Amino acid sequence: MNILVTGASRGIGKTIAETLDGNIFVSARSEDLLKHYRNYCVCDLALEAERLGRYIQENQIDVLINNAGEYIYSPIENITKPELEHILKVNLEAPLYLISKAVPYMKSKKWGRIINIGSISGVMGEAGASLYSASKAGLIGASKALALELAEFGITVNTINPGWVDTEMGNSSAEEGDFTKDEIIECIPQKRFVTPEEVAGMVKYLISDEAKGVTGQSINLCAGLSVGY
Repeated sequence: MNILVTGASRGIGKTIAETLDGNIFVSARSEDLLKHYRNYCVCDLALEAERLGRYIQENQIDVLINNAGEYIYSPIENITKPELEHILKVNLEAPLYLISKAVPYMKSKKWGRIINIGSISGVMGEAGASLYSASKAGLIGASKALALELAEFGITVNTINPGWVDTEMGNSSAEEGDFTKDEIIECIPQKRFVTPEEVAGMVKYLISDEAKGVTGQSINLCAGLSVGY
């Protein structure tokens, strides 16, 4: 099984790549953080998604995990057009493009797994992060549509929506906002951040044969944050 994880240099993506079994292929922007992998592709999805698209086709990827993403915290009136274009390109346009390159091989095999890492912000919305929320909401909608389109070919498409995750990105996002990490934790029903290992475990399940009937789902892995407070 050939598995590609984008954004694998750190955080959730790195943990996913280190957890899964199979022929692991990874991508990220920093070669220094990828060199310990056997198979890697250095790629900035905002500028050169086509390079990774070719890499996917050359290596006949069975499982595509779209994990790479970027976050911006800003009042809407301060958003610039380049910021808007950048977030949408990385968080929504690039994943859809990569899926388009992976699907032909998956169809030929009558089997495939596509897992998009969304965000609870795309489910609930997040004040001050409208671009991020919009891009992740779009990814959730696209996943549902693609699950319908690809179901007859044995390809499943699902989205995992982490809440606050104990990673470098998660902690820096907390620092950029209007609340301290302790204040954020107080608003989470389980009073904790989710771990990257929990996300990787959900990915591992969705790849398995036991999950072959799970498709088109938007799975909130958020320590209860989406339920209410």
